[in-house]
Amino acid sequence: MRNLLFILLLTFFISCNKSSKETSKEDFTTLFETSKGMETPTYDEVISFYDKLAKNYSEISLFEFGKTDSGKPLHLAVFNSDGKIAKNKIHTSSKNRILINNGIHPGESDGIDASMLLLRDIVQNDSLKKIYKNTIVCIIPVYNIGGSLNRNSHTRANQNGPKEYGFRGNSRNFDLNRDFVKQDTKNTQVFADIFHTVNPDVFIDNHVSNGADYQYAITHLFTQHNKLGGKLGAFLEDEMRPYLEKSLEEKGVPITPYVNVWGTTPDKGWSQFMDSPRYSTGYTTLFNTFGMMVETHMLKPYKIRVEQTYDLMVSMFDFTETNSAKIKELRKNAVSDILAKKVYPIQYKNDKENPSKFNFKGYVGEYIDSKVTNGKRLFYDKNKPYEQEVNYYNNFKTTKTINIPKAYIIPKGWYKVIERLKTNHINFKALSKDSVIEVTVNHIKDFKTVNSPFEGHYLHYNTEVNVSIEKIKFSEGDIFIPTNQEGIRYLLETLEAEAVDSFFNWNFFDTILQRKEGFSSYVFEDIAEEFLQKNPLIKADFETKIKTDSSFAKSTRMQLDWIYKQTPHYEKAHLRLPVYKLF
Repeated sequence: MRNLLFILLLTFFISCNKSSKETSKEDFTTLFETSKGMETPTYDEVISFYDKLAKNYSEISLFEFGKTDSGKPLHLAVFNSDGKIAKNKIHTSSKNRILINNGIHPGESDGIDASMLLLRDIVQNDSLKKIYKNTIVCIIPVYNIGGSLNRNSHTRANQNGPKEYGFRGNSRNFDLNRDFVKQDTKNTQVFADIFHTVNPDVFIDNHVSNGADYQYAITHLFTQHNKLGGKLGAFLEDEMRPYLEKSLEEKGVPITPYVNVWGTTPDKGWSQFMDSPRYSTGYTTLFNTFGMMVETHMLKPYKIRVEQTYDLMVSMFDFTETNSAKIKELRKNAVSDILAKKVYPIQYKNDKENPSKFNFKGYVGEYIDSKVTNGKRLFYDKNKPYEQEVNYYNNFKTTKTINIPKAYIIPKGWYKVIERLKTNHINFKALSKDSVIEVTVNHIKDFKTVNSPFEGHYLHYNTEVNVSIEKIKFSEGDIFIPTNQEGIRYLLETLEAEAVDSFFNWNFFDTILQRKEGFSSYVFEDIAEEFLQKNPLIKADFETKIKTDSSFAKSTRMQLDWIYKQTPHYEKAHLRLPVYKLF
């Protein structure tokens, strides 16, 4: 009996050892490596790679989130040195939390390959696991799944590799990096779920650039520091960005700020890209996350681009480890810092008087005769590299601010707005009964609209409002939204009509722009006459306007319409933004 027990135990241990050896021999070499940096895997191959990592290493978890427009779910791969972690434990962890997004434009696949290599290398290297023991690394393997499945070799006409790649538009042909506020796609709605599940301290979005030619294979696009504002913005500009540049320089990887120049040469300098909330890093800023885009250069070899994306992510991991306490403190105090200022900037312009200066490594550009058209073409001469000091206009000035209210009230019927508040974890409560409340009201005074559709919308801009104080009757179930919460920036940037990416500018409230009732001139003439007789002050204003406004004086229709708008007959909902403020 003892011999039988011994044999069974021996068989068990041999089996365990055999299984362990087989696991250790599991091949995690990627297609990028076997193709010598020429190819990137398909979507299914990427997910299979992460699934295999999760099954073989206890430090890796792979989660499925909701369905995207493609019908397939978004995945999140998570490294945690302490072992597998539950979804609901990530955002409350005291560790550093880094979220990496890949394939928002699947033709820009550099980050997809770099992230696969980096997560594999960390989990297979005991020293790296120790270095990043205080960091939770969260990776979205491929964000634009529909675009990734639309695989081809032609749509990135200016790009040097890989051999095959995905398409920029998603399965409904949306550019997902314009959708973070309007959230027309399921992709972006699921991204919000992932984002709030992680609550990242640092966010990295991996891209490939277009535009001018220069010597660098990689550029960085940090969220604009004045827009991030306060201590967060100062930390990003004075500590995070310089560290990253120096760290990569020490690795032999020259890097420059994203070159925001099109159809010309960058030798005269350029302005920093202003990432408003429609973009990924503009969105993550709304929740006080340090965000940056990696922009490798389209004309450089794919192998170099992927390797340098890898190097940059390592440098950002190292910075986050070193500055963990400071980053946590700044994010923790961000809301109180915003509220203490009592005003919030919602519009900016580039400060042309205060550029930064640095040495830029470019190629001499000249205009030569085109061999295709009968005109000239821009030509960058690779045989004429140069290094010279240029102006980098990375400072922006505030051009419009709003006073921060204590709360907003939105009628319950505006459910598309309310749905987005829920998706973005905004705290609010429903009014328990019908109530008349004195609130600050905004009426749309003026705005412009684009002539062509932009990502499924006719976007408004240059919006202006008139402000008044009114008593408004609200109904049971209308929602009351306090601003003293983590999502304060999100509220201010979406609910204030004059903000660049407000819900108003994205057409959520367009029905208020159209009057639903009107008047017939021949009938209203008698009503207008009686109204002016009973309201001499209004009559005086009317007569003054006729004397001072020549266009008004020539149009009887304009005159009657002006009077109509002063009467009780004019509908109150016209141009009145259904977002009310309490101070």
